[in-house]
Amino acid sequence: MFKRIIKGDFNYLSKKKARVIIMTVFLFAMSIGIFITGYVTTGTKKNLLTIVAVLGCLPASKSAVSMIMFLRAKGCPLDIKEKIEPHTGKLVSMYDMYFTSYDANFPILHMIVNNKVVIGFYNDLKFDDSKCVKHLTTMLANAGYNNVTISLTSDLNKYINMLDNFNEKDILDESVQDDEIRISLYEITL
Repeated sequence: MFKRIIKGDFNYLSKKKARVIIMTVFLFAMSIGIFITGYVTTGTKKNLLTIVAVLGCLPASKSAVSMIMFLRAKGCPLDIKEKIEPHTGKLVSMYDMYFTSYDANFPILHMIVNNKVVIGFYNDLKFDDSKCVKHLTTMLANAGYNNVTISLTSDLNKYINMLDNFNEKDILDESVQDDEIRISLYEITL
């Protein structure tokens, strides 16, 4: 019924958003259904199924928090993907990367990691790229990856040139460490 959703795939956020909404509605419906079943069968709210229904609200509420986060997140538009995709070459594309911190959220539409260099494209007017670079540098350092260069831009032409430069110089070094950095980025994204 549902195809597996993988972080970094194009349209990840919208597919995950739909799943989280369905799951949240299902979990709350289960709790309400259990409560109503207990009330109808016993004629009172004071029964064991009421406790089960209330405890069922815990995972439903956790899912509701995730749902709110996914509702706020915007993914990469198709027209931008179509402009970026011809320039990625052998680079591993990471779409819809939505990083959160205590201070701000950082929606990055496309990223690549190559040879301990991370580049990314965003188009949010409220995006503070210096805060995002600091946040990502700190998170990667905490994961044990120091000396990672991070460069973010909101200029699509500049980003495409950066991708072309990676492909032209044949500095495609798909090392194990790049995969580990990519995995670390997936772990800290929504």
